[in-house]
Amino acid sequence: MAISTATRAEETNPGIDPAEWELRVQLAAAFRINAHLGWEDSMNTHTTVRVPGAEHHFLINPFGVRFDEVTASGLVKIDVDGNRIGPGDDIVNEAGFVIHSAIHMSRADARAIVHTHTTAGMAVAALEQGLLPIGIFAIGFHDRVSYHDFEGASGAHNIPERERLATSLGSRNKALILRNHGLLTVGETIAEAFIWMYRLERACETQVATHGGGGGYTLPSEQARTRTVRGTDDFMTAYGAHGPGELEFAAWMRLMDRLDPSYRN
Repeated sequence: MAISTATRAEETNPGIDPAEWELRVQLAAAFRINAHLGWEDSMNTHTTVRVPGAEHHFLINPFGVRFDEVTASGLVKIDVDGNRIGPGDDIVNEAGFVIHSAIHMSRADARAIVHTHTTAGMAVAALEQGLLPIGIFAIGFHDRVSYHDFEGASGAHNIPERERLATSLGSRNKALILRNHGLLTVGETIAEAFIWMYRLERACETQVATHGGGGGYTLPSEQARTRTVRGTDDFMTAYGAHGPGELEFAAWMRLMDRLDPSYRN
């Protein structure tokens, strides 16, 4: 069951393929939700989605635009070398191009990618032990979160990092903790990638909140961890009735429509 934007591309932006316009609207909504939740880092992180086609072209936010300003028509389409596809003169952040192109090129199922620099996410990314299985959100990532060692700020000066980023994420995990940097999640849809990030952010917030509590951690059994992974997948798919994250993301889109539907422009 696909999320409907209830807006036809030919009615709002002639010349854009309807399938691409649908993705543009959902991606713009993701940025607005990101801002609503306080995940934005001024203009310095990214959410991307690969558009249909064999070229691995993907949509990304223009550099210099706050997340609460992002609109469907304002998103920039680029190729895996960072070149803009189509008219316009907006620039994109090099770090976003390098990190996101690495994943889009290497994982067919990573059609959408969310990357954040939240305080809680960066705090956990700085910890030697990484994400601890101490809350239900973190336990849902049991044995399926990856790590990538910090190589300095990403950019065109370190293109070879793309191969190492792809290797670090691996072939099946949906979450990557970028050490000393932040968080990244992927999905076959914007909805899936976004809700994985929602759960990962909550996991990091919980872990940071427990620091300084003065006591030790209680750690769940292996059986409890396995059951929580299964339960997480059930929640993500509404017990198999929807695609991963779809029902929850649609609810967030409805909130954005009530608050400010200009993201659809």
